[in-house]
Amino acid sequence: MIEIPEYDACVVEVPCIQGICDTRFTAVREALAQNFRRHGEVGAAVAVTIGGRFVVDLWAGWADEARTRPWQRDTLVNVFSVGKAMATLAILILVERGVLDLDTPVAHYWPEFAAQGKRAVTVRMLLCHRAGVPAIRRALPDDAMYNWEVMTAALAAEMPWWEPGQTHGYHVNTFGFLTGELVRRASTEGFGTFFEREISGPLGADFHFGIGSEHDARIADYFFGDLSTSEPAPNDTSDEGHRVLLQHVYFNPPGLSGLGTVNERAWRGAVMPSTNGHANARAVAGIYSALACDGTVDSVRLLHPETIHNAIAEASGGTDFVLHRPSRFGLGFQLTQPETPLGPNPRSFGHFGAGGALGFADPDAQLAFGYTMNRGGPRWRNPRVRALIDALYASL
Repeated sequence: MIEIPEYDACVVEVPCIQGICDTRFTAVREALAQNFRRHGEVGAAVAVTIGGRFVVDLWAGWADEARTRPWQRDTLVNVFSVGKAMATLAILILVERGVLDLDTPVAHYWPEFAAQGKRAVTVRMLLCHRAGVPAIRRALPDDAMYNWEVMTAALAAEMPWWEPGQTHGYHVNTFGFLTGELVRRASTEGFGTFFEREISGPLGADFHFGIGSEHDARIADYFFGDLSTSEPAPNDTSDEGHRVLLQHVYFNPPGLSGLGTVNERAWRGAVMPSTNGHANARAVAGIYSALACDGTVDSVRLLHPETIHNAIAEASGGTDFVLHRPSRFGLGFQLTQPETPLGPNPRSFGHFGAGGALGFADPDAQLAFGYTMNRGGPRWRNPRVRALIDALYASL
């Protein structure tokens, strides 16, 4: 058995890096140190499992921009779209149980959703970003994203931005409300409750949607850093129609993407599966460890192997209607692609979050990876997460 030493040693020019690291993966620890030294990391954690066993679980830095609160083992942070994979898991669990069917129209479970030409939109289309409802046209109040009923009613009444099924476009902020409402309709309980009972609870994963104020002391403040290197801005196009679409995707209601809202108690306490999951790297890797090992880890089965196999087959690929850049999806999961590789193996799948957070599984290596941080950077080819992944695979 390989001994895993405890790390609690200060490295010159970087904060103390703490946690465990198998001796084979010291390059990952060094990459984390270099992220502080060269890439402006403030607080971060990285975790890796192989065959369901943690071989890396490291953290360092600060939980606030002023650098007054050290990042701790149990520090949580907003992980944005990493939560989309958790919403996907919930849907797939219900599909396995026969409660939902991928090729049945969403309106069968959610009758109001049939409005404005969406009657034929299937559960499968929702999962692979082909439903055509990435945004809401009607202007919503500032705090509408905190009201589940307001958001889901607006989505049900929305007219598609393209003919459903004909192309794919990333449902940046609506995916979680759409899938979460399906979970609510099919299971008769809210998404956050279902996720805790069926996924995070059984695995002991410190991952939350709608987190209570009793956890505030261990939640890191998130700050966006240089927004010019983050998600595409609404004016990053010469096409007026696309500019209007992006404005609604990211800023209707105004705080929907977290700008000016991400550190508020109302944001933390709401359930917004696309954007406001709070977790640490250990929790992210722990959930993906089951998916990397045919759906089961520590005697907890999330999914059967066949379900995972079907979920990671490409369902959407090519130029994204919303992002205007390449994207590749299975059923809810982002798939590895040359522009944003999840390691060298072709079946790797997972989900990035705004600013660079990431969770993914590599079933060929039985490997799971989680990375969380509180200073945003470019999700698209983020040098910090890229360095960690490269170091990880160089160590195998």
